[in-house]
Amino acid sequence: MSLRVTEQLHERAEGLDCLPLNEIALLLSKGQGKAAVCVEDAARQIADASQAMAQSITQNAVLHYVAAGSSGLMAAADAMELGGTFSIGPSQIRIHMAGGLPTGAEMPGGTEDETDQIRESLAGVTPSDTVIAVSASGSTPYTNEAARMAKTAGATVIGIANNAGAELLRLSDHPILLATPPELLSGSTRMGAGTAQKIALNMLSTLMAVELGHVHDGMMVNLTADNAKLLGRARGIVAKIASVDDASAERALSHAGGAVKPAILIASGAESLTEANALLNASNGRLRPVLEKLKNQ
Repeated sequence: MSLRVTEQLHERAEGLDCLPLNEIALLLSKGQGKAAVCVEDAARQIADASQAMAQSITQNAVLHYVAAGSSGLMAAADAMELGGTFSIGPSQIRIHMAGGLPTGAEMPGGTEDETDQIRESLAGVTPSDTVIAVSASGSTPYTNEAARMAKTAGATVIGIANNAGAELLRLSDHPILLATPPELLSGSTRMGAGTAQKIALNMLSTLMAVELGHVHDGMMVNLTADNAKLLGRARGIVAKIASVDDASAERALSHAGGAVKPAILIASGAESLTEANALLNASNGRLRPVLEKLKNQ
């Protein structure tokens, strides 16, 4: 039986520990770069899968991120950014990590083989939900059981794995193969495989946000400004898109209760917050057609 790619020895593995540290460092860096490039081959699959995520959000359904170990950390990192970056409400995001999210420096490994926990935590999955399941090997029992449950419930399954022909990919509506090469440290998938997973997950959520109208000219127009840095960013976004000074942007944000999209419209000529929100509702949350309408009035 041939080893999965994620378990194979790297071509430069022999004598690795005898090399000077600076040479090992260069090999590690090159390994990460090669892993990152692999994501490009899955760009179409990632784009298609992001539309399923956007549909779940539009239908007030839930995105379920499911994984174990280092894949779980990658998935959790992306999921936990969706609120601040795109104002996706916490009721629409669930993180299912084998053994639970760690609170210290220890991450139990045996929990990835258990399936009782995921059967219980995913019991309420609905046909409108999307499950994003991540596993470097594509054979993790915890993650694959989640995919099976989601399929049975009629939910959409996005499966991310680093081995071709993995069971997780066969269970998925949107299989995303990240064909990373063997790790410089055999089986240490927190490295190249983890890098590719992070890129793919970031792409999925960002493309979802574009589909939802939360991105305009490369700016996060649906962010939650809950600290000084983000308040300054929100003011800058309003000023840039509406072509007004900072003081006018500040006033518009105040009138909009801190919501960036309606603040942009108020600064661009909408007469009130009520009108701004009505215009956004009519355009499915997309700024560009509303800005064109205001410009031509």
